[in-house]
Amino acid sequence: MNEQLDADQLKRIVEAALMAAAEPLSVNRMAGLFRPGELDRQEGRKQIRDILATLAEEAEGRGYELKQVATGYRFQVRQSLSPWVSRLWEEKPPRYSRALLETLALIVYRQPVTRADIESVRGVAVSQNILRTLLERGWIRVVGQRETPGRPNLYGATRGFLDYFNLQSFDDLPALEEIERKIEQELGQLAKPILNEEPADASDGGLEAGSGEGESEPSAAEAAALAEVVQLPTARD
Repeated sequence: MNEQLDADQLKRIVEAALMAAAEPLSVNRMAGLFRPGELDRQEGRKQIRDILATLAEEAEGRGYELKQVATGYRFQVRQSLSPWVSRLWEEKPPRYSRALLETLALIVYRQPVTRADIESVRGVAVSQNILRTLLERGWIRVVGQRETPGRPNLYGATRGFLDYFNLQSFDDLPALEEIERKIEQELGQLAKPILNEEPADASDGGLEAGSGEGESEPSAAEAAALAEVVQLPTARD
């Protein structure tokens, strides 16, 4: 049996793990860092939650924050500072097309949906490149097949989507009138560029080509595209 660690040491370990992790850490995963006896047998997870609350409080007023998302906790740069921090990377972030944003909105707000469902709303064929881009980004996944001829795939949004948009659950999804602001904040100010993405199809692809000044961020029209998709129900309805 190992000796129980004191509160200061536990805090340093949790803080170090959060800084080193490449993805959000759940309380259970953080608890798994410790050997038997190092945490209180009955209150170990509560100890970790208390430490997380302390770390979040200590981050107030700093350039970073401790954020809880769908899959756990992570340290991240405050969104208000991303216009400056993003200049650390010379590569321009991808520009997401109107078609991709509309497709993503339909999947998120009407999940589970098939490709045909999306096409019936948008009125045009959905490029396979769009679905591939969303699948590769980890924002959507195949959740099953519809019991109709051909058994088409049903698509739904993932916890990775929630993590990316700083949401804890689908109940936290913004109402449609908030979508433009959300997209501009989360995609337009993307700090770390996504590398090795395939270019989109010219007709209806996921990423738009372009190297001109200012083309790395979505335009207002693209951001507003989500709100222009039919009157979709919100997650709260």
